[in-house]
Amino acid sequence: MTLPQRLTSCYIGSARVAAQWLGPAALLLMRVWVARVFWRAGVVKFDDPYGTHVLFSTVYQVPLLAPALAAVLGTWIELITPWLLGFGLAGRATALFLFVYNIIAVVSYSGLWPHGFWPGLVGADFSDHKVWAIMLLALVAWGPGALSIDRLLARFWPRPGTAGAMTR
Repeated sequence: MTLPQRLTSCYIGSARVAAQWLGPAALLLMRVWVARVFWRAGVVKFDDPYGTHVLFSTVYQVPLLAPALAAVLGTWIELITPWLLGFGLAGRATALFLFVYNIIAVVSYSGLWPHGFWPGLVGADFSDHKVWAIMLLALVAWGPGALSIDRLLARFWPRPGTAGAMTR
């Protein structure tokens, strides 16, 4: 075997190992990282409901919702959805939901973009939210990965139309 063939073989083997082990681990880390951020925000809101109500009444400008409703809804969304995301249950749907929720959070709190929304979008403003958005989009695109409840459930409940193939 020539050196280029060995290098190619080594590269292909490394890529296979990365796809099999590193990919699922990276998706798990993204899920847990973003889930932790939203969970902690929910706990802060839950621990101080009066302060949360004041924030939603004075600082946050959530579109289409009354401040009291937005405060309660935001708190419970941040307490429930991180568990779904972290465990990878309804992973793509949960990631998409939190992606939209993240956008609403950024739009609702103008303090995140002191230089204006559009300049902040391409600049350094609300950079944490941008990173979370990228992670959530990756989870929407690739799903929660092999280390998820979704993958576990897929083993026991095959997709419609594949049941006949499973019995053969």
